[in-house]
Amino acid sequence: MGRKLILITGGARSGKSSFAARLAGGGGDHVLFVATARAGDEEMARRIRAHQTARPERWRTLEVPRDVGRAILEAAHDREAILVDCLGVLISNILMDLVGEDIESCQVQFEHIEREVCHEIESLLDAFQRTAGDFVVVTNEVGYGLVPPYPLGRAFRDLLGSANQTLASRADEVYLLVAGIPVEVKKLSV
Repeated sequence: MGRKLILITGGARSGKSSFAARLAGGGGDHVLFVATARAGDEEMARRIRAHQTARPERWRTLEVPRDVGRAILEAAHDREAILVDCLGVLISNILMDLVGEDIESCQVQFEHIEREVCHEIESLLDAFQRTAGDFVVVTNEVGYGLVPPYPLGRAFRDLLGSANQTLASRADEVYLLVAGIPVEVKKLSV
């Protein structure tokens, strides 16, 4: 691949993770897979198991729901590719850790939450700068739908949208997955 930051976005079940794995697979046996999901219920546990089964056994897996940049710096010594899946789940983890189910608290704490998310993104970008491997980051496209009717949903959409913009502006390549088909949007924006 050649020392790049690649952002992959798209809707649910659009093929983002599969495409990201193909790109990261260019690192051969030296891929660090960074999983951000937590198994909070049985459905999520099944999804995590499906992702684990789909990834090559020779890849090293790091399960880290927060402080991803720091964890990558500690683990990525000889990795040619680092795949982070998924930024949307990471942002959700931050939100839930800081406000839980207290929807009203989300509005009151929004600036604090936003700072935490910005710190997480900057830490991830710092890890990219300080490691030798290519980065492939999977995220979710949340801007196509209706405005969420509740504060927590709006906060998530706004935080992830901003994080996506930050990463996209620094990325070498940005892909939008549509029905399993990657469209390279960074080239289209020039």
